[in-house]
Amino acid sequence: MRALVCLLALILSALPAVAQDKPEVDLALALGIDISGSIDPDEARLQREGYVSAFRDPVIIKAILSGANGRIAVAYFEWSDSWMQKLLIDWTLLDSEAAIQLFATRLSDAPISIARRTSISGAIRYAIPLLGRAPYEAQRKVLDISGDGSNNDGGLVTETRHEALKERIVINGLPIMNDRPNPFGFPNETDLDRYYLHCVIGGPRSFVEVARSFEDFPRAVRKKLLQEVADVGPRQDFDTDGLASLPDGTLLAQAERPRARADDDYTKFVRPDYELGCDVGERRSREFWQRRFGVTPD
Repeated sequence: MRALVCLLALILSALPAVAQDKPEVDLALALGIDISGSIDPDEARLQREGYVSAFRDPVIIKAILSGANGRIAVAYFEWSDSWMQKLLIDWTLLDSEAAIQLFATRLSDAPISIARRTSISGAIRYAIPLLGRAPYEAQRKVLDISGDGSNNDGGLVTETRHEALKERIVINGLPIMNDRPNPFGFPNETDLDRYYLHCVIGGPRSFVEVARSFEDFPRAVRKKLLQEVADVGPRQDFDTDGLASLPDGTLLAQAERPRARADDDYTKFVRPDYELGCDVGERRSREFWQRRFGVTPD
């Protein structure tokens, strides 16, 4: 009996040491990339090249290695339909220039895919447990969503956003304002930047970085990564309708709020309701398919 008690005491005394073995990182960043049917192979390639070149950029590398811990963790997945998410690169520790270059090479070598519909809500739902199982102790948890359309499949994006914010996950957005013809004839969404601002992003210091075309994507993703890695604070330069913006077009949500405290409720860091409704993507999709083919998508 005494031997059993001693063994139990030994096991319990080891538990804190195991927990302390979890490496600390400045940021756990999950990158979610849209590969829905509205994106053709050339556009998918431009997206991928944008991320590869960003992680090879000396300024990005310096920013990653200059934080308090000198390292971040990154996971990269692609998404389309409600249940279609593909993890290309699982959690990877970027703690040296060699590790960052290797990550970029792995990303460059991974095959490029195209799928069907657009489920931002599915991407967020997938990212919540992904960030939850990251094998690192992160000062910040960030999900970055990039895409060229509003949610039109799966649950409401605001509901899954709420679930992510409850887990203290900040959501940033990179909408692509694309004027290239859609393969299915679906009209381009000229309000996609405002949709992302009101309906997708959330959490303290969340922001929207707009790519004005797929060709502009490399610039946008580089600037977005710099802001995320450096945790750059928003500026107080509101326009008349309360939308914060930087001179180069970056849209910043919740610029009036200070940096979040440990006890902050992330769910309050969202923009007011969107005037068109955050189900506008679902409604537009139903109307388009009904008008063009006399049917609604499954």
